[in-house]
Amino acid sequence: MQGYLKRILTARVYDVAIETPLELAPALSARTGNTILFKREDMQPVFSFKLRGAYNKMAQLTPEQLKRGVIAASAGNHAQGVAMSAHRLGCKAVIVMPTTTPQVKIEAVRHFGQRSVEIVLHGDSYSDASTYAYALEKEKNLTFVHPFDDPDVIAGQGTVAMEILRQRQAPIHAIFCAIGGGGLISGVAAYVKQVRPDIKVIGVQTTDSDAMARSLKSKKRVTLSDVGLFSDGTAVKLAGEETFRICKKYVDEVILVNTDEVCAAIKDVFQDTRSILEPAGALSVAGAKAYAQREQLKGETLVTVCSGANMNFDRLRFVAERADIGEKREAILAVTIPETPGSFRKFCSLLGKRNITEFNYRYADPAEARVFAGIQVKNQTETADLVEKLQRNKLPTLDLSDNEVAKLHLRHLVGGHAPEAKDEIIFRFEFPERPGALMNFLNSMSHNWNISLFHYRNHGADYGRVLVGMQVPKSDKKALKTFLDALGYRYWDESDNPAYRLFLG
Repeated sequence: MQGYLKRILTARVYDVAIETPLELAPALSARTGNTILFKREDMQPVFSFKLRGAYNKMAQLTPEQLKRGVIAASAGNHAQGVAMSAHRLGCKAVIVMPTTTPQVKIEAVRHFGQRSVEIVLHGDSYSDASTYAYALEKEKNLTFVHPFDDPDVIAGQGTVAMEILRQRQAPIHAIFCAIGGGGLISGVAAYVKQVRPDIKVIGVQTTDSDAMARSLKSKKRVTLSDVGLFSDGTAVKLAGEETFRICKKYVDEVILVNTDEVCAAIKDVFQDTRSILEPAGALSVAGAKAYAQREQLKGETLVTVCSGANMNFDRLRFVAERADIGEKREAILAVTIPETPGSFRKFCSLLGKRNITEFNYRYADPAEARVFAGIQVKNQTETADLVEKLQRNKLPTLDLSDNEVAKLHLRHLVGGHAPEAKDEIIFRFEFPERPGALMNFLNSMSHNWNISLFHYRNHGADYGRVLVGMQVPKSDKKALKTFLDALGYRYWDESDNPAYRLFLG
């Protein structure tokens, strides 16, 4: 590992990259009781740290290799780094990107590469794009520029740590880095553990894209069958071989966070900087918050690498909707009240001065009314206290704040009991958001099955979500399984979901 220290110290990154600031996050620091610092890699010319590794790798190539050209696979940020580097070094580049890549990143690659870059869209994830890129590498005799599993790329990313330790002389408890394939955290860990071994290096992954976390736990590389696409910059099915080796030796732990926690972190960064990070860029902040809460830390310094800001603007609708839930500042409750005069007033009086963010109700029963309500709270403890208070006043209440169907769909659908929908089953689907995906779903269904419920909402993200009710006779169960298996989309059977039973079943 000593070799990495020299590689990082001599890395050629500053021809194109800048030394980004290490900034205090005053509001987040005050709220957590710790000094939270943002390493602002979102301020790079390509709005991501990826430029460092891409250029360092390409600057080491021979004139012959540059003349032939390079090829890379990327979900977007590495692609922009390669594109800018190719333009700067005067070589051609082929960039293979997943079809799920946000349009803002595709356009940015075109912009930074100008006439040096050819873009090829292939597959639903980085891993799919990578497989295709390797085939093109051989076919066109190009040099592959790996986004993470390459010593020169890792060394380029390691310059982030070199800057952090130069910028912050005071004690640091831990540095947090997002992990996709592991290039950033490998470079950071390889440098930090040689220079300041007392500092913890902690990785952060999403719960549905945790290849590195599973690999470290299993002590061997683990391939995921599929990956979540919300944090597209870290949607990697298999961690790198070299990055796994380094992480196994130097990374202290990997923390997992969910989508709501990432949305809350994006909001935290915005409130302190007025900058908007992409989901992968905010992973480190979400991880630092989770770690500080778990360890009950106070008075420590935590550095978070804000790794990217290539956000699809339309996705902000979804982020804003989920941020308060991720921070536990919005409670989603299902409350049953008597269908009698004055009961709604009683319910509102029990809520006190809390702000109602959402209220859905539809008459369905002469004896009882079911209310779907969003209510602003300060924290999870207040939610529990509120539920207990409502229950104590004989208003049965179910906390749906962690119920995915409730958060994604029911808040837009409440009030749809259908007594005549016999043999109804409910499924939730996710599929890549691209032209034809929804039609493919509908065409694949048996025309003998009546659709009794259908909810689709475009979140401006890279995958769509559908909630479907189908009337499928018990005799068609085998055909249903064949349909689901052949479809190729992620799905969940929600027929027994209590939120569905209360409001739609």
